[in-house]
Amino acid sequence: MRRIIYGMLGLLCLAGSVLAQEKKAKRPNVIFILSDDHAYQAISAYGSKLAQTPNIDRIANGGAILFNNIVTNSICGPSRAALLTGKYSHLNGYMVNERQFNVNQPVFPEQLQKNGYQTAWIGKMHLGVLPNGFDYLNVLPGQGLYYNPDFINSKNEKVNYTGYVSDIVTQLSTEWLEKRDDSKPFFLVVGHKATHREWLPALEDLGYYDNVTFPVPPTFYDDYADRIAAQKQDMTIDKTMILKTDLKVHVDYDSSKRYNPYRGFTPEQKAAFHEYYENKVSKEFDEKKLEGKALVEWKYQRYMRDYLATARSLDRNIGRLLDYLDQKGLSENTVVIYASDQGFYLGEHGWFDKRFIYEESLKTPFVIRYPGVIKPGTKVNGIVSNVDWAPTVLDLTGTSIPVEIQGQSFAPLLTGQKTELKKGIYYHYYEYPQPHNVAPHFGIRTGQYTLVRFYGPDQAWELYDIKKDPQNLKNLYGSKGYERITAALKKQLKDEIVHYKDDEALKIFEGTSTAGK
Repeated sequence: MRRIIYGMLGLLCLAGSVLAQEKKAKRPNVIFILSDDHAYQAISAYGSKLAQTPNIDRIANGGAILFNNIVTNSICGPSRAALLTGKYSHLNGYMVNERQFNVNQPVFPEQLQKNGYQTAWIGKMHLGVLPNGFDYLNVLPGQGLYYNPDFINSKNEKVNYTGYVSDIVTQLSTEWLEKRDDSKPFFLVVGHKATHREWLPALEDLGYYDNVTFPVPPTFYDDYADRIAAQKQDMTIDKTMILKTDLKVHVDYDSSKRYNPYRGFTPEQKAAFHEYYENKVSKEFDEKKLEGKALVEWKYQRYMRDYLATARSLDRNIGRLLDYLDQKGLSENTVVIYASDQGFYLGEHGWFDKRFIYEESLKTPFVIRYPGVIKPGTKVNGIVSNVDWAPTVLDLTGTSIPVEIQGQSFAPLLTGQKTELKKGIYYHYYEYPQPHNVAPHFGIRTGQYTLVRFYGPDQAWELYDIKKDPQNLKNLYGSKGYERITAALKKQLKDEIVHYKDDEALKIFEGTSTAGK
């Protein structure tokens, strides 16, 4: 009898081993949900008290959350180009927005196709052209519209859809999943427009946060002492944010101007917006007759209410997609990633937008789940970047990583394996002077310090101890006692510049590295 029991146990163990090997050998599906300008400060999984994001949290709680996911160029299109190529902006050629991505270069979905994957990108892409590597494309032209948007498909045909863009992107994504070749694993990018400026919420979310008064960030009235570039930027809620277009005060819904996001509104949509923004928001603005500090803080509250209401529809649609995976039995073997193209300012330093190497726009949310492989509740504090996203996806799918990719897989960090961590991330921002007058700069972010070199109209170095000063308020460059740290960081920065073959930065560094502030 004992022999029979042991024999049965042996067979069970063998069966379990075989099942484990089969699971390991089975290539996972991948869904990469990529939003626009969604700040980690607005995500409850990151500890936000501003809003609840239960569906993004579902991904984080079911897998891993990354706390130091750094972008290499904090701006929309270049971030997507970094995802596609696994290379820095200066090598993939997409350094600033509103250009055409070079389609004559390798992109990582081509590797997935070679490994038997069916690939698709649906929603916002913002690269000015349709890239290779995708069996199916249905993307917004340019920035796209929040309401009744056009889409461009793989045949370069323009099709208009009635409705709210976050809902439409989800609908098109689930429709593609229904019709795909289910004999192949799939890789799908779900590109959301939310939460990009002008922050138009879905009809059901209008006014959702009207009874909430958001705390003004401690750095809202930053005076930018010792920070020349920060002094000269044009991205403040006070002076840059426009009452009419950004905050919808007395909007002309029938404007004949070339860009009018309300032009295609249905009567129902126009009536709802008019009722809320004209009869409530604009009326409140007129009655208050605000000036000075009271006006800028009113603008901040309006910004936050619209921004977070727009994010609410984003999170809701992520939930719809997760529910679909559950209903279709796809969740168990599907890697689900949520990330934004970069961080964003929610009033910190008095700003909105992104671009700077400072923490709020440098770090972007990244949560990932892979049942049976990534342990639920995993927290990753190691430094990674968005050029690492492509090789990580390739690694998780058992696909070979091309040698030209500059990033490296951080899959070992997700699964608790011992791996050599990066000592710092290299950064380079280019877009100047338009639209926000943020000076070009390059630098390095390590586990404790940020060293940055601004160039262009003003030549300046800045140094921050992010453990002591996470809000980047105290520029330590040239301060007594930081000479050795500065020298070591400069050497590390030069090594990164050389390693990543950024010849323009090297020329600037070697010509001015001994300059003062």
